[in-house]
Amino acid sequence: MDALQKLSLLGEYMNLEPAGEPQTAPSGTAPSSTASGTPPACFLPQKAAKPGGRAPIPTDDRSIPITQVALPNGQRMPLLKTLLTSACEKNCNYCAFRAGRNFRRATFSPDELGQVFMSLYRAGKVKGLFLSSGVAGGGVRTQDRLIAAADILRHKLDLKGYIHLKIMPGAEFAQVERAMQLADRVSVNLEAPTTERLARLAPQKTFIEELLQPLRWVEKIRRTQGARAGWNGRWPSSTTQFVAGGAGESDLELLRTSEYLHTKLGLARVYYSGFSPVPDTPLENQESIAPWREHRLYQADFLLRDYGFSTEELPFAPDGSLPLDSDPKLAWARSNMGGAPVEVNRADLHELLRVPGIGPKGAQSILKTRRREPIKSLEGLRALGINADRAAPYVTFSGKHASYQMGLW
Repeated sequence: MDALQKLSLLGEYMNLEPAGEPQTAPSGTAPSSTASGTPPACFLPQKAAKPGGRAPIPTDDRSIPITQVALPNGQRMPLLKTLLTSACEKNCNYCAFRAGRNFRRATFSPDELGQVFMSLYRAGKVKGLFLSSGVAGGGVRTQDRLIAAADILRHKLDLKGYIHLKIMPGAEFAQVERAMQLADRVSVNLEAPTTERLARLAPQKTFIEELLQPLRWVEKIRRTQGARAGWNGRWPSSTTQFVAGGAGESDLELLRTSEYLHTKLGLARVYYSGFSPVPDTPLENQESIAPWREHRLYQADFLLRDYGFSTEELPFAPDGSLPLDSDPKLAWARSNMGGAPVEVNRADLHELLRVPGIGPKGAQSILKTRRREPIKSLEGLRALGINADRAAPYVTFSGKHASYQMGLW
């Protein structure tokens, strides 16, 4: 099997692994299954081989898993998303790579993966690598191979570009530490928010010891060791992923765990991949979750991470679900701010962030602008890039209510 065939096989289900920022909204009335931040792959022109040299990896095949991922600054980066191997000894009930599933598998050696990636990187086709793996021979052995691949890229092939490296279930402390010395980002897939929920999705994994513990080590290393030991003199960011809706868990369960991850373990991102059944798995007959549910989870997560909200403030229904017909910030404002609008020219940062239509950048712009002169109207907010129509019912300007037309929704 050549490298192109391996990339094709290994990339078949990599859309299940979010690697960048999620979309800000589902598209239309039926959001796509890639709403978790994995836009369609980009496909690239083939480059001719040099006479007598190693043939480059062909890059015109639409099955190569090169994905344009969104960065926090709004820019996009072409990323090769692949596995070291799709062989896996785990029998997770939802997973396309589970041991009991009958399909053709593929494996790269660490050195082969390095050569494949660098062929694309040197041709200017990709700027980074997202590398995960099935668990083959135990989590420790698999982690050793992932680290070996990253080490080859950094020190043998002199890669200066971006690496996102997965940490395997059951990885040891020294392996987590070494991964952090090689990568720009590390991640552990928690999959579910609690031990009980994980048992339904991945009965061979343990939530605390195998999955949560490595994330605790990541934060401990960042907190206790000098960042000079990290790649390019800084420690990598850390993320996780949940299979949202896969184990019957509520939004409240997911977000309580996410709140802990953000506040206690310093996670930069939590990804919510809405459950979608895979043929020939124990959960193949379970329904996919509504794409709007996935979107509301992201919105609520941003409130926890960036807006100073707590899970106790979010507008959960009695069954722990978020409303699908309204974003959680707007739902909170309707219940709490209808008779107590925020005074734009006196409110502090925390109060401004509670207003629908005002995000972290907008709130900072308000604070900066009003030091020079008061903001007098909705037009003043619009000039700062703020969604003034959304904010209008919940703000005043030097004691005066804004003039606006009520929307239907």
